[in-house]
Amino acid sequence: MAKKTEITVEDKLRALFDLQLIDSRVDEIRNVRGELPLEVQDLEDEVAGMNTRLEKLTNDLESIEESIKEKKNLIEEAKSLIKKYTTQQDKVRNNREYNSLSKEVEYQELEIQLAEKHIKEFKAQIEQKSAVIEETKERLAERENHLKHKQGELDEILAETEKEEQALLKESEKYEKNIEERLVNAYKRIRSNVKNGLAVVPVERGASGGSFFTIPPQVQMEIAARKKIITDEHSGRILVDPALAEEEREKMEQLFKKVSK
Repeated sequence: MAKKTEITVEDKLRALFDLQLIDSRVDEIRNVRGELPLEVQDLEDEVAGMNTRLEKLTNDLESIEESIKEKKNLIEEAKSLIKKYTTQQDKVRNNREYNSLSKEVEYQELEIQLAEKHIKEFKAQIEQKSAVIEETKERLAERENHLKHKQGELDEILAETEKEEQALLKESEKYEKNIEERLVNAYKRIRSNVKNGLAVVPVERGASGGSFFTIPPQVQMEIAARKKIITDEHSGRILVDPALAEEEREKMEQLFKKVSK
């Protein structure tokens, strides 16, 4: 195997364009998925949030029910004490004892009134929270159904494309290893800064692929000579001649057919 230092400029250009074709194919696959993975993630987060809210509301209801139970027990205790104090009043020997028991009865009656007021407030809270729970359950069912539909769409697309994408990513890594690091870094930098991720493009109708700026004939000749790596002065993209591009496209088509099986 030849050392990297012995690889010709033409070999480098072919390797770079091949890498571009592979990465562009991966981009196409990911574009098919579009925003679906993000939509699914957002829906999953929303459903999780609603389940957490439902759990909190349910816990709140249980806590309020427990408070009502406590108030009802307090009322029963107060009634029992009132009965006890009333019975004791029949046996008192003086007005002071009678008045003291009367105050105790009055106090327990106030306790009952206060407890009944709290129970009424708690029941209003239960009614309000129950309405929110029902509304949340309906909304949750709708979002879960939507999530199921979107997840199904995503699973279907993944089943069709994931194997091919993984195979192409491995090919991309393999091709990167055959190109000197300096060029790979330049390629990645250009790719991240240009539209559609196209860092290596052929000359088309006298202009850089996807551009309207004409390339001077002298520069076109230099590109066709494949003796040095030339970049478009307007976009910064690496340029290859149409013939080389066509040859590599035909070659890579065979690779794409192989990995998509």
